[in-house]
Amino acid sequence: MGETHYARRRRLAALVADRGAAALLVTRLVNVRYLTGLDSSRAALLVPADGPAVLATDGRYAGMAAQVCPELPVVVDRQVAEALVTRAAEDGHGRVGFEAHDLTVEHHTALLDVDLPDGAAAELVPLGRLVEQLRMVKDEEEIGLLREACAVTDRAFEAVLPEIRAGVTERAVAIALERAMVDHGAEGPAFESIIASGPNGAVPHHHPGGRELQRGDLVTLDFGALYGGYHADMTRTVAIGEPAAWQRDLYDLVHRAQAAALAAALPGADTKDVDAAARDVIAEAGHGEAFTHGLGHGVGLEIHEAPLMGYDKTGKLMDRVPITAEPGVYLTGRGGVRIEDTLVVRTGGPELLTTTTKDLLVL
Repeated sequence: MGETHYARRRRLAALVADRGAAALLVTRLVNVRYLTGLDSSRAALLVPADGPAVLATDGRYAGMAAQVCPELPVVVDRQVAEALVTRAAEDGHGRVGFEAHDLTVEHHTALLDVDLPDGAAAELVPLGRLVEQLRMVKDEEEIGLLREACAVTDRAFEAVLPEIRAGVTERAVAIALERAMVDHGAEGPAFESIIASGPNGAVPHHHPGGRELQRGDLVTLDFGALYGGYHADMTRTVAIGEPAAWQRDLYDLVHRAQAAALAAALPGADTKDVDAAARDVIAEAGHGEAFTHGLGHGVGLEIHEAPLMGYDKTGKLMDRVPITAEPGVYLTGRGGVRIEDTLVVRTGGPELLTTTTKDLLVL
């Protein structure tokens, strides 16, 4: 993907130039990975508005950097950001942008105190989330990795379905799902799996524990596979034994709300309007206060990334932006329903990457 990473750096360089800076110091590790391919615990990247980028990492990753991104000059130093500030000053990049959302105040102060060579200077200025802006729209290689992450997620769910039954604990189901994802090709789980049974289903981010699944429960399973660095995210709610009428009604409501959101998820749509498409369906049924979170979020190298989908969020969807659509209704003391898919916004309508049935499964 060397050409792909080079093209990403060139697009970033153009944004840096538009902001009136000579270079950008990239310190968020996930952003360094996006721009270089290097996945490490210590690295930074200097991207000039004009000229080649420079990577800094420590001795543990020098060999890996030479293999992954041989086209980049590499500065080997444990103080990666400080080394690149020095390099920027030496190269005459007077106005250097930085990622203010990543640097701590302490680290920023340390960068200001870097001992520069005589006559060299570097002014540090915040430039906003430029790399995250680029990362929002995926190329087809990225979408392919997301598609496979979602396929692994689908396969793992199908494999574990026979184990979701009365008498099994939430934690046992979570372990089985995470094992199945690895068995089917995942690097690991994309996040800590949520298994919420019975009344625990009213807690959107319930941590799976020792409660045993019981007949009459609705069980919410929120999980995803990590593949090639990319994160899948899917939620399905199943019934243990024949569901009560109120449980079917609640499930059908959430299903209709998600369908409304999917129909609205088109290029050019305001994110808050896509959220409203689902939220209005739930509110009209009298459960508006029980939908307690935003509709969804972007996915990619991180499980939660731009854009955020909520009634109080701003922004527009674009072609090739992967998002989740996950409306839910949560009734304290009774349980809840959430249905979630990972999808890619496309001009002709969304491409669903998670394809497991959304019919209510009765186990």
